[in-house]
Amino acid sequence: MTAGRWLVVTIVAVTALFAAAQWWFQTRAYYVPVEAASVAVALADGGTEDLPVTGFTGIDADTSPLRYRGCFRVDVDLEDLAARAVTHDDPTPLIAPGWFDCFDATAIGAALEAGQARAFLSQTEIRPGADRVVAIYPDGRGFAWHQWNGSLDP
Repeated sequence: MTAGRWLVVTIVAVTALFAAAQWWFQTRAYYVPVEAASVAVALADGGTEDLPVTGFTGIDADTSPLRYRGCFRVDVDLEDLAARAVTHDDPTPLIAPGWFDCFDATAIGAALEAGQARAFLSQTEIRPGADRVVAIYPDGRGFAWHQWNGSLDP
């Protein structure tokens, strides 16, 4: 092989290794499981209420305030909760890594838009600039994520 071909092979190999490393760091490297978590909703009177959560599965990472995702079940009357809790005006579930398959942001977002699920503020400023949002379906399925709240915008 000529020197030019070796150079091309080296460039392609380094690029492929870099791409694989970047994919791994973006989708796997920093996520850690959240073993047990209490899920709360903010109440209109300024307090909070812990929800009776079962089957919680969650992930989080210190590298971004937006990497938190949670899936769980709750046993609550959704209409009663909606009367007491602070609803979220603009819930926008963020896409989770493909391997965290209990959290389908597209389906959750569509259900919220169609009125098939309700979104509540869980905690404001859970991390600087981010709030925790909880979405609950009438059948008891629940999902939680962090999303920007605009407090850090200039």
